Amino acid sequence: MASLPLKKNYRCVPSLQQFYSGGPFAVSSDGSFIACKCGESIKIVDSLDASIRSTIEADLDEVTALALSPDDSLLFSAGHSRQMRIWDLSTLKCMRSWKGHEGPVMGMACHPSGGLLATAGADRRVLVWDVDGSFCTHYFKGHKGVVSSVLFHPDPTKQLLFSASDDTTVHVWDLLTKKCVATLNGHNSTVTSMALSEDGWTLLTAGRDKVVILWDLHDYSCMKTVTTYEVLEAVCAIYSGTPLSSYLGSCKKQNGKKSGLSETCFITVGDRGIVRIWNSEGAVCLYEQKSSDVTPSSDVDESNRGFTAAVMLPSDKGLLCVTADQEFLLYSPVKLPEGTLEFELSKRLVGYNDEIVDMKFAGDEEQFLAVATNLEQVRVYDIASMSCSYVLAGHTGIVLCLDTCVLSCGKPLIVTGSKDNTVRLWDSESKCCLGLGIGHMGGIGAIAFSKKRKDFFVSGSSDCTIKVWSLDGLSDNTEKPVNLKAKAGVAAHDKDINSVAVAPNDSLVCSGSQDRTACVWRLPDLVPVVVLKGHKRGVWSVEFSPVDQCVITASGDKTIKIWAISDGSCLKTFEGHTSSVLRASFLTRGTQFISSGADGLVKLWMVKTDECIATYDQHDNKVYALAVGKKTEMLATGSSDAVINMWYDCTASDKEEAFRREEEGVLKNQELENAVLDADFSKAIQVAFELRRPHKLYQCFSEIWRKRETEKQMEKALLALGEEEIKLLFEYVREWNTKPKLCHVAHFVLSKVFNILSPTTINEIKGIGEILEGLLSYSQRHFSRMDRHETNTYLVNYTLTGMSVIEPETDTRVLDDKSLMHSSADDAKGTLINEPEDEERKSSQRLKEEAATKKRKSKKSKDGSTCNKKVKA
Repeated sequence: MASLPLKKNYRCVPSLQQFYSGGPFAVSSDGSFIACKCGESIKIVDSLDASIRSTIEADLDEVTALALSPDDSLLFSAGHSRQMRIWDLSTLKCMRSWKGHEGPVMGMACHPSGGLLATAGADRRVLVWDVDGSFCTHYFKGHKGVVSSVLFHPDPTKQLLFSASDDTTVHVWDLLTKKCVATLNGHNSTVTSMALSEDGWTLLTAGRDKVVILWDLHDYSCMKTVTTYEVLEAVCAIYSGTPLSSYLGSCKKQNGKKSGLSETCFITVGDRGIVRIWNSEGAVCLYEQKSSDVTPSSDVDESNRGFTAAVMLPSDKGLLCVTADQEFLLYSPVKLPEGTLEFELSKRLVGYNDEIVDMKFAGDEEQFLAVATNLEQVRVYDIASMSCSYVLAGHTGIVLCLDTCVLSCGKPLIVTGSKDNTVRLWDSESKCCLGLGIGHMGGIGAIAFSKKRKDFFVSGSSDCTIKVWSLDGLSDNTEKPVNLKAKAGVAAHDKDINSVAVAPNDSLVCSGSQDRTACVWRLPDLVPVVVLKGHKRGVWSVEFSPVDQCVITASGDKTIKIWAISDGSCLKTFEGHTSSVLRASFLTRGTQFISSGADGLVKLWMVKTDECIATYDQHDNKVYALAVGKKTEMLATGSSDAVINMWYDCTASDKEEAFRREEEGVLKNQELENAVLDADFSKAIQVAFELRRPHKLYQCFSEIWRKRETEKQMEKALLALGEEEIKLLFEYVREWNTKPKLCHVAHFVLSKVFNILSPTTINEIKGIGEILEGLLSYSQRHFSRMDRHETNTYLVNYTLTGMSVIEPETDTRVLDDKSLMHSSADDAKGTLINEPEDEERKSSQRLKEEAATKKRKSKKSKDGSTCNKKVKA
């Protein structure tokens, strides 16, 4: 069998992140993105794949209201601090901020023209602001409770503003007269939502009193009250031209009904978690979902169930509903062959996952990812779009572990263990529970399918026991799950069992526990084989090697060990994590393995050399979950920071990229050498910057400094540099300036740069201040050194002059003056120029001879004095 190429690097793709924590949100006019509150920040999320486009930090202020401008260029936000802000979505910068309400802002709406912003506050007031000037244009008061929502009339000829409050009333405000033109009393509870009909003359209001009221805006009278028998959270009017309205029109024609002029169709959602369509004519329900797509919860608090909001998306994009557990459900209307309507759940975007406890790849082609979080359900994601395809609900406690397999017949299965002390077997295709296993006395923290026959699975519990469950007796009847039978069971450890693994040939099973040991058992009767002792903390993960008779264990003592099954001896110990190692799994036929820990790190190891060849820091918290694809060996990691990262092997692509870069580097180097030989310094400087060759760049500048005629090429090259390259040039110059031998070239380059670029342009470069400080300090040293050298030359000149080695400068000046006087006198007499030159030469020669005789005399006198001194002595 040919050996697989070793993996050297993985590329991380953040696939699923927390982007919505409940509360306000705003949908763009084209439905392409959603602005969501996420803690103390605002996330801009792509509605196609839930990827985060950008993040806006709200300065530790919890967001209470959001709104978008009609052209989606501006985002308006408000928080508990009463601070309102306008954000430019192109730059993600706050353009303006101000305060106006005496309490938190609970709702916002932007005028269709984009020039006005209405805000509803907990101070019972409604204010209208000029967007450009941020000043208040209208001040409305009259509500007796918290104003929860506001709505502008879309028709520019009707300058009306609607506001709904907890006092069960809706006020209609005239923007021209700045007065309340009507107060709509009809609800008996909080008004939660408002909508306008297509013609603009009917206002629909929904409340928690389970009714929808239609108001005539001609005289502000109640036209009709529709009882829905459901606490309503949102109402949406259906406009003509949409697929939904065309379908409703065809249904009316089939039933022989004529559509009236005043009838209005609308959608309601509420605490039941179903979508319903109503017709105002007769107050009849035209459509009702058969079952809810909202994830069922075991929480007794009813407020955590159902829908909290709904928005009709433009054109044919459907209906967007928001659930109480931070999910966005996108529905598309579908006409069935029998002529009935059905809302198909086309996408489920999960905004908040809490801690990722465990996950595994699912499906025949590993196109799905089953994820267990701190919930009673298992969410299965489509890896291509990272949309939650479906939810497996049935446990009454938090799901702690799961495993997946594909039977020989092609049926994909998922098995889960929960805190409710039960195990459940699921069919991934039908999304139904096939079997239920009861027998453990504690929460089930570990579970694993058989690898070869796939006719059983093993579970480990906090009751310190291991059980083997048989898959015999399963039927295709999905109405009621069968009771799974335990083939064997054993009290395996003294403390909670954290992990179990089945050998590739289904002959052994290994268990890891908090009692610091791992045990190997022989199947099917769970006969003990060997106990692996050596860890100083609990064992969090165990796994069999796919090719060797060994087991890998990860422990809370920050180490990973590989054990021999034959005698239980420790073969290798790997150290590198700074905290507990939570998962370890083999790669590349057992020659490598990947590990994750509580330090948030993911590490890639070589078994043969005991070496960690790569470390990845893409998580901010404990990495509890690690899944390895059996076919592609693609990785998925999940942590307690609610982030799921996908990892793709990029060893081959990195090798190709390195080869391509090397090839380009060779060509560029040759191009650089040719440019230097041709004295084309403009091109040489450009190529040197591309190759990041500071030494070659210095040689080019040095050559230009010697040959002043090539300075124009240097100026041309400097003008072509970008901001990043200018900053890099300053960094190079700073390094050259630290060496006395190179400083002259550095200052030459600086002078050229300062002549070409303006101070404003240089000051705008990010980080330039620190670089200039480094340049200034060394430049001061160089100038001080030059001053010292110049001072020293004065002393040398004085000494040499005193020793008569060189003639004083004054004598030469006198001689020059005399010669000039002679020449001028001769010129005045009209004599020839060469005659005074001869006389001058003769006179200078006489002066030199006299000076030489003086030197000889002085020397003799000195010698005579020294001799006299010796005689006296």
